[in-house]
Amino acid sequence: MAHLSEAAAAKIVEICDRYAEETTPLMMILSDIQKEYGYIPLEVQELVSQKTGISVAEIYGVVTFYSFFSLQPKGKYIIGCCLGTACYVKGAQKVIDKFSEILGIKPGESTEDGLFTIDALRCIGACGIAPAVSINGKVYPKVQVSAVPGIIEELRQQGGM
Repeated sequence: MAHLSEAAAAKIVEICDRYAEETTPLMMILSDIQKEYGYIPLEVQELVSQKTGISVAEIYGVVTFYSFFSLQPKGKYIIGCCLGTACYVKGAQKVIDKFSEILGIKPGESTEDGLFTIDALRCIGACGIAPAVSINGKVYPKVQVSAVPGIIEELRQQGGM
């Protein structure tokens, strides 16, 4: 979506039109765009601004404030490592460091092949199974550093790589 195609622009306009009668449509519009494309780059924010009359600055503020919105495309597998207190105390930093080492990316980045993204998360409410890792919504309990290579390999096999 680096350069917005006519089809993508039409789809974004259609998403904006869905919520034309809403008093405060921005979160719903951005949520639908995020679900459809996986990220919300500046070019899309500008189109939403033109369509809704909401300033690009306000849209950008919302996109960057909420962690579920992204300015960059995310990988097929989003690896969320909880760094909340319970997980951190149980070694979560070492787990996320191992994911970073093997994949060659830092938290917040994606691999060049588009397969993986690493996210550092705050408490995900899985304190009893710390350290917890969430991958596309599936929670892995009590993840040890030694399990990280196997998790990555399993995902690579599922991803066809």
